[in-house]
Amino acid sequence: MADNDIIIDWFHEYSDDILNFLIYYTGRSDVEDMVQEVFIRALRRLNTYNELSNAKTWLFSIARNIAIDEIRKQKKERDKQQKLSNFHEQSHIKSPEEIYGLNETIKEIYQVIHTLKQNHRDVLILKGIHELSVKETAAILLWSENKVNVTYHRALKALEKKIGGITYE
Repeated sequence: MADNDIIIDWFHEYSDDILNFLIYYTGRSDVEDMVQEVFIRALRRLNTYNELSNAKTWLFSIARNIAIDEIRKQKKERDKQQKLSNFHEQSHIKSPEEIYGLNETIKEIYQVIHTLKQNHRDVLILKGIHELSVKETAAILLWSENKVNVTYHRALKALEKKIGGITYE
């Protein structure tokens, strides 16, 4: 099968999952360009892909790296704008209008997740929200399975502690 055909098949199979992951990870709803970048990078690096590994976890790793780059880029731009305008520091948590389709409780949890440490956010989004296995999550984050389990447990505790006052109906 040609490289382009493999990427096209993967795009049809995984693009929605990657889109949702990037929305959660970045807190933005306009991530279509990042999804395209995932598959462009995958095509460019297909020669480094080990056919014995899982394509989905490989693509999620690429997506995570792109999201981290984008978050860093946004932070630099935000810092630059802040210095230029001398406005108060703006929150990186997006407004409810930007977090479309989520009900109020999920929005609150989503915002709390974005206040957690990076490692906790990563594992909660991958394992908790996207329901990836421990093995898949470990492959994406380049962690041991034990670290995924421990960090996930700690992230849930941190999330519970921060949520505190949110009531569920």
